Amino acid sequence: MARIPFIDQDECIGCGNCEESCPDVFRMNDDGIAEVHDPHGATIELIQDAIDACPVECISWEEE
Repeated sequence: MARIPFIDQDECIGCGNCEESCPDVFRMNDDGIAEVHDPHGATIELIQDAIDACPVECISWEEE
């Protein structure tokens, strides 16, 4: 089973680290909160780097 990134938007502080490190997967919505717009837009390693860069640890993996 494949894994895809998931953002707990209630915990997101809108810092933009995920979008900066992996813009093909993450973007900021109109409310300034991160969202996943293409869960398959980058390698697992690049997505993991974005997960690791989140200061509030609100990004995780979930089963697709």
